[in-house]
Amino acid sequence: MDRPAWAPPGIDLSVPSVSRIYDYYLGGSHNFEVDREAARRAMEFLPGLPKIMQANRAFMRRAVRHAVGEGVTQFLDIGSGIPTFGNVHEVARQAAPDARVVYVDHDPVAVAHSKAVLDGDDRADIAAADLRKPHDILNSPEVGRLLDLDRPVALLLVAVLHFLEDADRPYEAVATLRDALAPGSLLILTHASFDGIPVPQEQAGGTVGVYRDIRNPLVMRSRDEVARFFDGLALVEPGLVSMPHWRPDTPPEQEDPYAFSGFAGVGRKG
Repeated sequence: MDRPAWAPPGIDLSVPSVSRIYDYYLGGSHNFEVDREAARRAMEFLPGLPKIMQANRAFMRRAVRHAVGEGVTQFLDIGSGIPTFGNVHEVARQAAPDARVVYVDHDPVAVAHSKAVLDGDDRADIAAADLRKPHDILNSPEVGRLLDLDRPVALLLVAVLHFLEDADRPYEAVATLRDALAPGSLLILTHASFDGIPVPQEQAGGTVGVYRDIRNPLVMRSRDEVARFFDGLALVEPGLVSMPHWRPDTPPEQEDPYAFSGFAGVGRKG
């Protein structure tokens, strides 16, 4: 297989990547045939997966605008993936030109492409780190250079926590990050769930099986399990809801049924 110019040396082109599969769902071009094949297999069970990803991105943009409206102009986006149109720094700077953003991902393609996109931007950068090691994120040079943790930060965990199994201690990771942030900080989160998916759970389970086969288990948590990530935080109205129901720009009834899959919420640290 020919290695495209944007692919960092050393990555295995035969192994699917969650980040590149997500890029494919969103219509991006930074993915390989092995990623597209995995995505197509997953879509055999959930053909609306691209709609779910679009709903994630739309929620993220609304939540970022909310954060800026609350005076928060620092953003830590973990599991940021491969840059696509409407990234956090672009959305935030429409209202706050001085907004600072640190992206975090452990996928080499996501990191390399983000560095290219952010080249010359002295108020945004990406750290190569893993959510499973939150102290590495907090102690990264990028966070140290760009973010003042004594001031409020918006922590984004959009479509990433469902790739951490319970053995990865996701609740502890989120708590570590939460505890490092100043009062007034926000947690912006989405999470996959069988709740809201417009097909039988047995059918949706086929997609879970595809991700398990590519060694990136997809953990579908219940509403109560997702709510636990907000422990120690006050949920912002309207609470933990489906993505189209969180402060929508357009009537939710106009959304594709798949957009209501899973949960979204924003929590504030008191």
